Amino acid sequence: MARGGGHHSDMEFETLAIQHAPIGIALTERRIIRACNPAFAAIFGAAGGGGATEVFADMDLMRLYPSAEDYHRIGAEGLARMRADPLYLDERVMRRLDGALFWCRVRGRSLSAPDPFDRAVWTFADMSAERPVLDLSPRERVVAMRTCQGQTAKEIARDLGLSHRTVEQHRARLFRKAGAANKAEFVAFFMGMASGPARARGPDPADRPGG
Repeated sequence: MARGGGHHSDMEFETLAIQHAPIGIALTERRIIRACNPAFAAIFGAAGGGGATEVFADMDLMRLYPSAEDYHRIGAEGLARMRADPLYLDERVMRRLDGALFWCRVRGRSLSAPDPFDRAVWTFADMSAERPVLDLSPRERVVAMRTCQGQTAKEIARDLGLSHRTVEQHRARLFRKAGAANKAEFVAFFMGMASGPARARGPDPADRPGG
């Protein structure tokens, strides 16, 4: 870490930077948490105090996912992406220690190119203030995320190995849960731009679930 003059060592500055960073940071080995900073502990709901980070020592990341299905699916997708590029970014729903779900922006860098999950550094940013969490199944969460990324029902069906009809059914349920009349309203709600359930209005045919 580059720094100016002073009386502290490089290691002291790096430790200060990590410990006081305004974003959660964790070092993992094989998806097991080996170290984390206080911001990470706060995001995931550990009680305050100097020992808050110790709660996460040697914890399996699976505990911080909404379900085992989410853990395995996101892990498989992330592993494939990090084999092509050691830098990783996504936005996903995660679970605090008390079971509460929240949206989280996750960035990662593998420290082991041949095996990306052998050792990696991750950052976590709590998005709960800007994006609501609906009561969704793991499959609905995937469909919702991909819809907000601009994928059509046909593209989602292809990527997930589902029928086009099944994806349309998932999207129709998502729209109902969000109180959205069309895709544009759903995306606005899901991305946190709507202050409450989307106001009903005449649907745009291009934005119906088949879009």
